[in-house]
Amino acid sequence: MREEPYPLNGESAKRRRPKILPPIRVEGDRGLHGGATMPYGLLATAEVERLIAAACELLSDSGCGFEPGTEAIEILRDGGCDVSADGVVRFDPTLIRRVLAATPKSVRLWDRDGHRHLDLDARHTWFIPGMTCIKVYDGDGGRRDSTGADLATITRLADALPNIDAVCIACKDVPRSDMDGEINEFAILARNTVKPLEYLCEHSESLEVVIEMAASLRGSRAALAEKPYFLQIVTPLPLGYWRDHVEQIVLAARAGVPVSVGTIPIGGASSPITMPAAIVNSLATDFAGMALAQLARPGAFVIGSSDVSFMEPATGGIGNFSHASLADMAMHQIRRHLGLPSFTGFAGQSAARRFNQDAVWEISASMMQAFYSRPATLDYLGSLDEGITFSMHALCLCDDLAGLLRGLWHGIRVDDESIALDLMRSVGARGNYLAQTHTAAHCRDPNWSSRYFGPHLPLSTGTLPDVDLVERIGVDLDRLLGTHESPALPAAASETLAEIQATATRTRASNH
Repeated sequence: MREEPYPLNGESAKRRRPKILPPIRVEGDRGLHGGATMPYGLLATAEVERLIAAACELLSDSGCGFEPGTEAIEILRDGGCDVSADGVVRFDPTLIRRVLAATPKSVRLWDRDGHRHLDLDARHTWFIPGMTCIKVYDGDGGRRDSTGADLATITRLADALPNIDAVCIACKDVPRSDMDGEINEFAILARNTVKPLEYLCEHSESLEVVIEMAASLRGSRAALAEKPYFLQIVTPLPLGYWRDHVEQIVLAARAGVPVSVGTIPIGGASSPITMPAAIVNSLATDFAGMALAQLARPGAFVIGSSDVSFMEPATGGIGNFSHASLADMAMHQIRRHLGLPSFTGFAGQSAARRFNQDAVWEISASMMQAFYSRPATLDYLGSLDEGITFSMHALCLCDDLAGLLRGLWHGIRVDDESIALDLMRSVGARGNYLAQTHTAAHCRDPNWSSRYFGPHLPLSTGTLPDVDLVERIGVDLDRLLGTHESPALPAAASETLAEIQATATRTRASNH
């Protein structure tokens, strides 16, 4: 049974729930987080509006850079923007406000077969491994460059994990760090999972080929636009869009492919160090990309999704968990205020160099923050080592914690059955409830079906051997990889993907 979603203006939500809540893996609308519990808003509404207004003012005064000679220059000039000779574009605040109002607030992302979908909006949260790590851990605890085979293995694992909803490029095929390699990464994803995809690439030509590949799986480009198979992620620089960024946004928008466009500024380096200023800088980058998309194709689903990170003063590296955590919650609140989904929530990753106590702490803390911040997607699950190295152990832990979050989002059901006054009257003072049918009926209501904790936690009072968490996950990981078979891509469809790839390679060779 689906609960009524919570209204964005914070009014009380009508609640409809079954008498006995099911286990964590809820069939149907399993990604819904709104209704029973509410997201946390750390900013007052006036502060949210002030930050949005400041971003509009920054785009009006200082503007945003777009590479000269790209189609963006003509599109934005025709849209009424002031474009300088060096590509700095200044936006009228009223245009930005119109763009924010006109941008679609939701889209459905469909699986490979076009049977199941994810609602990408402000009321759902989806869990995704990622993103584009360049190393993996080997069996001896060391690190090595990641390969296409590693991406296939991680994708099969993601297909097996019950709380992972879609799959991104968790690691790169480093030996093939070229256009053919990044196109093939999409094929690897499509062949190893039936779940919806996220994709990102360096070259706009790669995206063009991938759209053709996705359309072949759907049957046509029109069918792909009707049931999008992947979310394209575009990563500009802070207040700077270069040719490939522009071309990917415009290409995807016109093809009906949903887009998440956002940068990762470093407060104190590529953006100001204070949280409000870093937020304004990121919002301005987002709004500029969204404006380009709406002017290129009105109604395109292109959503700004910049993360906000900060320099660790002691080292000069990216760090400062408290700053990043607060800024992340603020960005999600601002997008909720605008009715927009908030992509690339930063939970489920760690700067720790390997999967150890440091990683478990940071992953757990950031995942629990998602209970309050409610992003639409968490796309960095399993990323360690400051985003350099992917850990399948970390991904398994994230999947387990995702199950916890889905249970917590059910909240507390308060009605006659759950208050149980009649039962307490009948049992009386100093009563024992162990043998009551009420206990049997409800003992698993909001239960977290954890694979590593709860009944699987080795306690001194229990009978389980004293096995450390990393070993418990390792056993489960070996079992999943040894037994799970991803639904196979039909041979004809796989051959078509290979033919499209080969044609793209030949065409590129002939042009050079």
